[in-house]
Amino acid sequence: MLHINRCQHLKLITKTYGSLMHFKANRHLKLILPRAFTFRELKKSWFSTYSLLGDRNILLMGPPGAGKTTVGKIIGQKLACGVIDVDNDILETTWNMTVAEKLKEVGHEQFLEEEGKVLLNFVASGAVISLSGSNPLHDATMYYLKKNGIVVYLDVPVIDLINRLSLTKIDRIVGPNSGMPLKEVLQYRRQVYKKWYDIRIFCEDGASAEVIADKVFDAVKRYEDVDSETFVSTRYKPKGSEEKVSTKHFSEAVIEGLASDGGLFVPRKEFPKLNFVEWKSLVGATYVERAQLILERCIHPVDIPASRLGEMIETAYGENFACSKIAPVRHLWGNQFILELFHGPTGSFKDLSLQLLPHLFAYCIPPTCNYLVLVATSGDTGSAVLNGFSRLPSSDKQRIGAVTFFPENGISDFQKEQIIGNQRENGWAVGIKSDFDFCQTALRKMFNDSDFTGFLTIEYGTTLSSANSINWGRLLPQVIYHASAYLDLVSQGFISFGSPVDVCIPTGNFGNILAAVYAKMMGIPFRKFICASNKNHVLTDFIKTGLYDLRKRKLVQTFSPSLDILKSSNLERHLHFVTDRDGKLMSKLFHQLENQQHFQLEKILVEKLQQDFIADWCSEENCLAAINSTYHTSGYILDPHTAVAKVVADKVQDKTCPVILASTAHYSKFASAIMQALKIQEINQTSSGQLSLLSSYNALPPPHEGLLGRIKQQGSDYQVCAPDVNILKEHLETLIQKHFMKVS
Repeated sequence: MLHINRCQHLKLITKTYGSLMHFKANRHLKLILPRAFTFRELKKSWFSTYSLLGDRNILLMGPPGAGKTTVGKIIGQKLACGVIDVDNDILETTWNMTVAEKLKEVGHEQFLEEEGKVLLNFVASGAVISLSGSNPLHDATMYYLKKNGIVVYLDVPVIDLINRLSLTKIDRIVGPNSGMPLKEVLQYRRQVYKKWYDIRIFCEDGASAEVIADKVFDAVKRYEDVDSETFVSTRYKPKGSEEKVSTKHFSEAVIEGLASDGGLFVPRKEFPKLNFVEWKSLVGATYVERAQLILERCIHPVDIPASRLGEMIETAYGENFACSKIAPVRHLWGNQFILELFHGPTGSFKDLSLQLLPHLFAYCIPPTCNYLVLVATSGDTGSAVLNGFSRLPSSDKQRIGAVTFFPENGISDFQKEQIIGNQRENGWAVGIKSDFDFCQTALRKMFNDSDFTGFLTIEYGTTLSSANSINWGRLLPQVIYHASAYLDLVSQGFISFGSPVDVCIPTGNFGNILAAVYAKMMGIPFRKFICASNKNHVLTDFIKTGLYDLRKRKLVQTFSPSLDILKSSNLERHLHFVTDRDGKLMSKLFHQLENQQHFQLEKILVEKLQQDFIADWCSEENCLAAINSTYHTSGYILDPHTAVAKVVADKVQDKTCPVILASTAHYSKFASAIMQALKIQEINQTSSGQLSLLSSYNALPPPHEGLLGRIKQQGSDYQVCAPDVNILKEHLETLIQKHFMKVS
């Protein structure tokens, strides 16, 4: 059994003095060093490699044609460490024949066993190892190698692989069936590779081996530096403060939801960026493929391994969406495009986050703890939360419950029925006789009440968390659909990549529009962010003046209830960015808002905000008129929130570039308002009757088949509470007693 360690590496390095050296031990291991290295550089490179890898190996995994051997040599030169090619340095030297000859001699199935036997007797440390394309098909081999290695998957699109392999005249490789076509073998291999890798390197078409090697090097450095990507509160103290900055990893930010000082978690460093070539390579990709690359850049692989993250993404954006494109873009009129965000199981844009968040959350929490996820909803979030957490595996549902607080008389009848109907064994609805702002404030008070949260932990082993967009894990997936919408405009030929595009988003809690800002930070060339408000236009007023003023302002119920919000939580995240991460100022402003109901931003900061943002609002009359006129000119029915966006876009967008209108809900959820807008007389019907009538109009988008089926299917009983935080605490304790096993 061969084992070359780091001390032997350094001794070898000190004898070379910069010359290129090939060292073979039992014909299995090559140590390759670049010619131009001086002794000092070699020593420095070795120490950097040691700090990067320790005694672990980098295991390059991928199909034939992925470039593993070439990339491995480049990385080995870059790190001045051992380089091992499994095919050339281990298998062929052991068998004394080529891999192709061995395959022909023993056949496909026996080849995998023979290959596995050789590798199970192989040991190396601190080396770059290029695996054979078939190694991952042998489970015992991969378990063995993975114990002392970081598995890096070179993910090359199947069509590119076929083109590469055709140049080398290879049309058959080891697969589950010797007669299987090459394309099917490669697709089968991709499914096998998914269960092994720690890091995935997306290899865009045309990328050189040097570029891929640099990607691998950077990805491994990132993997090893667990503290390189942490989160801080928007109210953290700036440099020079005596108070120590408290940082959290992604998993901790997701679990805790809200920072202990009342602020919101944000990345401590800048948002990761994709380069031009990477974005271009995603133009023809599926939503799942886009989501995986974007989220891999935003979630450290130690928090959630890339392979596990990929499984979550595929589960979240699968058959539970009525449209295979997940979030398609439709040309509406002129320069206006509709981003349809309502094809999920509850018919609103909240599904795009809340089908994924429960899986992220379940992975991040400790396996022995119970969690109760609280959410305040102004309409759509409630049913989306209950639906998402109800889809978890049974073992997770036993330890994770979800509670939705909604204003009893502040949402549409359909939305209320939908929330109640989505109650399951681990999800409950609570109506509160107040407005959304009270619901949201009550949640914050409970989270910040250390006596209450401590009691739940000690007495019941249960911790509180949140699924509102104050939770980073809820906000992050929204970045995907904004980026995807831009890429769809490119793929459909409306623009070329790099062309400016505006987005107009009906905005209440600021999370949706903030996700578009984050997409721009990642490299999507959005030009202006248009904030569309209804009669509760506190955000519009703020963007225009810098004054956030709740004095003498009362919440008004409208046809677009998800916008009926006066305290916009996620605004704090963006102001934290605008003020160059001034946590002290954030703490001052939002404490002033809480205590005095207003704050004023300095003029220079208002001007900075207005460089990217435009804002206006829409009256109730104009909202209904937009629904009516759009239907009669294009046959398309807008929901009231999307109608608000269209009215505002018509007012303020200069038509010099395309504008994407975020359609945040299916019109079926607001059937009464739609019937009023379209002047349909039979308005006094049940929700099901209204939906049936609207379905007969054969309009676009088509009826949402999944909506009605979830209304009052189960659990029609729900709790109604007075607007008293202490009463809500008592109700939560009762739910915990019933659902979670009491800690002895």
